Amino acid sequence: MRKKVIAGNWKMNYNLHQSISFINQLKSEVVKKERNCDIIICPNFVSLSEAKKIIEDSPIKLGAQNIYFEDSGAFTGETSADMIKSAGCEYVILGHSERRTIFNESDELINKKIKQALKNDLLVIFCVGETLDERERGVTYEIVKNQIEQGLRDITAEEIQKIIIAYEPVWAIGTGRNATPEQAQEVHAFIRNLLRTAYGIQLADELIIQYGGSVKPDNAKDLLSQPDIDGALVGGACLKVDSFIGIIESC
Repeated sequence: MRKKVIAGNWKMNYNLHQSISFINQLKSEVVKKERNCDIIICPNFVSLSEAKKIIEDSPIKLGAQNIYFEDSGAFTGETSADMIKSAGCEYVILGHSERRTIFNESDELINKKIKQALKNDLLVIFCVGETLDERERGVTYEIVKNQIEQGLRDITAEEIQKIIIAYEPVWAIGTGRNATPEQAQEVHAFIRNLLRTAYGIQLADELIIQYGGSVKPDNAKDLLSQPDIDGALVGGACLKVDSFIGIIESC
C-alpha cells in the first residue's frame, strides 16, 4: 500500500526568524504522536539550513522550492542542486504552476531541472495541472499528458521511483476553489494510467501522486480517501501549524 506524503510549499513567506519559530512549533506537534504519513516542509532558501538543524531529530523532511539545471556558474540569483543538498534538503519542488506562468518555465526547462535533481540524488516533487481556461475548454487531459510526457522525457524506470507527481489544477491554487474529490481522482487515475503505459503496471502502481490546490483540514480527508490520491502538496494551509497538522492527521 502506498504511503501518504504531505508536503508544505511555503512559497515566498516567512523570514528567517519567523521560519525558526514556526518550525519549532510544528515539530513540537508532529513528535507528540506517531504519524501515518511522510511529512515534508519546503521553506524559502534563506531558511533551509536552520530548518534542517531544527528537524534533525524529527520525522519531518526538508525540501526546496526550486533549483537551476546547471552545476554552477554565472547564473545570478539561481541556486544549484548541490547547494540545497548541502543545506540538508532531500526533496525539491519542480514544475510548479507559478514557475510555469510567472517565470515562463517551459516543459523542456523543467525536464532539465528534473534530470539535474536526480543526478544529485534529490527526490523530486513534479507538478502538473491545467488552468481554468483549459479545463473549461475540455483539454485537461491533453495538457496534463503533454506536461507528463515532456517533463519526464528520457527519465528511466529507476529514476521515476525518485519522483512524486503532484497534480495541481491551477484554477484551484490559492483561490479557495477546490476540485471535488471525484474531479481530482479522475485526473489522478489518468496520470497513473499514463505512468503504467510508460513504466509498467507494477511500478506505476507504486508511485506517489499528490493532490494540490486549496487543500485544507476540512477537505483533506475526502481527497485523501480517493484510491489514486496519495497525499497533498499544501500551499496556504501549511503556513499555520494547526491547519497543517489537521491535514496531516487526515491521513
